[in-house]
Amino acid sequence: MIPPKLREDLSNDPFMKKCCITGRTDGKIDWHHNMTWQGKNVQEKFAILPVHNSIHQYHNGLTSEVKEKLNRIMASRMSEEELDYYSKVIDYRKFLIK
Repeated sequence: MIPPKLREDLSNDPFMKKCCITGRTDGKIDWHHNMTWQGKNVQEKFAILPVHNSIHQYHNGLTSEVKEKLNRIMASRMSEEELDYYSKVIDYRKFLIK
């Protein structure tokens, strides 16, 4: 469950209005929690990505290519401090396009 203040912030963000994978704006755009930390969904703006329902409904079956794209998009939205903090098990910097 996304906290009310974060939900409001995301609702006002144009980035959240179209699928970050396909660019689609038609149909239902779901907010995908792309990162778990200590067994819980990370409730940070960078970690919640807009994904068209046609992709999101298959969440458990996301291809490695889609997962890598989502990680790349998420990493590009992270600050240096967030990259430092969350890159303990997975180095999210490896997803940044150089």
